Amino acid sequence: MDLVALKFIAIGLAVFGMLGAGLGIANIFSAMLNGIARNPESEGKMKSYVYIGAAMVEIMGLLAFVLAMLLIFAA
Repeated sequence: MDLVALKFIAIGLAVFGMLGAGLGIANIFSAMLNGIARNPESEGKMKSYVYIGAAMVEIMGLLAFVLAMLLIFAA
């Protein structure tokens, strides 16, 4: 197998990082909505923690995207 084929396989595997970020954000916000439905008074406090958690998960997705772009154009 040549290096170009291995590069495209690595790019395809890097996409799983973005898939995980999407699933993680969906899980975070569904848990937030479930928590707000159970205890509406905690909405303000919960929102700040959820946005911080979503930002952390999104950073992982962006790093996977940057890695894929580096593999496409720099390698």
